[in-house]
Amino acid sequence: MSCKNMTKKNVQIFFERLREQRPHPETELNYQNPFELLIAVMLSAQATDVSVNKATDLLYPIANTPETIAALGVDGLKEYIKTIGLYNSKANHVIQTCQILISKHNSQVPNNRQDLEALPGVGRKTANVVLNTAFGQPTMAVDTHIFRVGNRTGLAKGKNVLEVEERLIKVIPKEFILDSHHWLILHGRYCCTARKPKCSECIVSDVCTWSDRFEYGA
Repeated sequence: MSCKNMTKKNVQIFFERLREQRPHPETELNYQNPFELLIAVMLSAQATDVSVNKATDLLYPIANTPETIAALGVDGLKEYIKTIGLYNSKANHVIQTCQILISKHNSQVPNNRQDLEALPGVGRKTANVVLNTAFGQPTMAVDTHIFRVGNRTGLAKGKNVLEVEERLIKVIPKEFILDSHHWLILHGRYCCTARKPKCSECIVSDVCTWSDRFEYGA
């Protein structure tokens, strides 16, 4: 996966094209408020958005507040999320998180990293998604898709997710930063895929620095 860093001019072109393709990008998780988003993101670790949506589409009409989910208890919650990977530990974390939100945060999702990351089952990535998507803060939640796109295209090379996150925050122009998380995930999920990237269909292949892109039709 040899490539060089993308130039500042090409970074601008890269995001202008992604914005043109998806002017109003959104997460593919179903949610109506910050709490529903927090729970959905917690459930989505090592699971697909589709599987999480199937579970929350059943759960949220019954319980979609810290109080109502806490009232289900761990075993009650498991009945709704048992089709999702790692559902045992996730059920425990969600119930504990609901209890903390009730006791410490007046049942509201905190809008700062320190309080979010103090919740059970909430790490830096989950906190970044909530801060960005629910509260409009310029954060970057680096998942496997964004890590791959950043390194492969030359947009943000890094040996680990934190390096890629810091590089992205540094190089992405301010006008794109709020939506860039969604653009990069969707680009990685549907075009710049892991095994068979669709370089022949890619709208940014001419500014990508990945040396193997021509083998895939760029």
